[in-house]
Amino acid sequence: MRDLDPERGVPGASSDAQTRHDPYRALRYRNFRLLFIGIFLSSIGEQMVTVAIGWELYDRTRSALALGLVGLVQVLPVLCLSLLAGHLADRLNRRRMVMLAQAVLAFCSLGLLLLSWQRGPLWLIYGCLLLIGTATAFNEPASAALLPQTLPPALYANAATWESSAWQLASVVGPALGGFLVALFRGATPVYGLNALAIGLYLVLLALLRLHPAPAAPSRSDEQSKEGTLRSLAEGLRFLRRSQVILAAITLDLFAVLFGGATTLLPIYARDILQVGPTGLGWLQAAPSIGAVCVAFLLAHLPPFTRAGRTLLLAVAGFGLATIVFGLSRSFWLSLLMLFVLGGLDNISVVIRGTLLMTRTPDHMRGRVAAVNTIFIAASNKLGGFESGLAAQLFGPVIAVAGGGLGTILVVLCVALIWPEIRRLGPLAPEGQGLPVEQLAGQIGEEVREETVARRQL
Repeated sequence: MRDLDPERGVPGASSDAQTRHDPYRALRYRNFRLLFIGIFLSSIGEQMVTVAIGWELYDRTRSALALGLVGLVQVLPVLCLSLLAGHLADRLNRRRMVMLAQAVLAFCSLGLLLLSWQRGPLWLIYGCLLLIGTATAFNEPASAALLPQTLPPALYANAATWESSAWQLASVVGPALGGFLVALFRGATPVYGLNALAIGLYLVLLALLRLHPAPAAPSRSDEQSKEGTLRSLAEGLRFLRRSQVILAAITLDLFAVLFGGATTLLPIYARDILQVGPTGLGWLQAAPSIGAVCVAFLLAHLPPFTRAGRTLLLAVAGFGLATIVFGLSRSFWLSLLMLFVLGGLDNISVVIRGTLLMTRTPDHMRGRVAAVNTIFIAASNKLGGFESGLAAQLFGPVIAVAGGGLGTILVVLCVALIWPEIRRLGPLAPEGQGLPVEQLAGQIGEEVREETVARRQL
């Protein structure tokens, strides 16, 4: 098979190859393969730590609120710093930003190892989690903007599927391995050390990347070049305001996961409701990712979506329904099945949203737009975890989870009514049509820049 590695000077596939659907095209690029493996390794460690920190805190406190605070502490720096991080990702070396952020994450993991070993105070554990959130705020926009530099635009949809697969596959292995290690060693301490090792391997893979320079931003006049940081940050927000489909997609994800954050309460379900212990917790944590991996492989082999908007809305509605059934279930196997289903449906949303962001965002704005998306994701995941923990503390875990699933379904109805564009969204960017996608992104970016100039003149 023809090598599509851009480092060898091959700009893309032949016209015959472009007309065929090759589910593995993105993986034929060396840089993308390295990034794919690195994301996989670091995500394994991240998921192991999620299981370990949840089990350790609940074991020490028996408090649902303590679990919810894990999300709150990590999301605050993401909300405060992500826009600045996106601004920097569009102006500095993206790979170096990712490497620095990952080094901080490794340092925090070693700190958690020491605190777990010495049974250190809880406020220091939350301090490490706060620093993890800070590093994540800078890592996510730079990482999202770095990925499109590893392969041509025609493969962005395929790359979004495989990137999601790497994370989801790691989310299968990570929680199961984390739960097994916690049960084997009767504590979470070794898990933090393994996470630091996984991050170290990711740093090596990042150093091996041979990236072409990112396309330069459109030329600006002297007056435009003096644009302040605040104006630069606002460009990403204005871009999303004008890109109604992208705004609808990430808003849907924000509120759906915010209300449907059942995974935060899995330690309670594993210990008190389903009574399956730390090993069962690992499998409960892994079940959504098993479903997501299965769906990701299915999506990679199927033709592109023809009615992406309707598919997105139905997938998120199904996510809410599966959450309700999980919340009411007292059967371990039914609970596993529902987590499997909601994970698969959630991955459909992830792939559609990721493809929209890569295909409809000009390169010189990827960092800022990714920063806004990071805020939405962080708010949904972490604030959703806090909301679930608080609701469980007040009303009990069953009402918290089932009510959140119902809220997710109501969000789908609201988004479909507020943004009719999402209902009409047809095919996403098909393979082999990279040029029109780039032209579309350029046109949208130019519209944003023209609006910026007009506002300045006023």
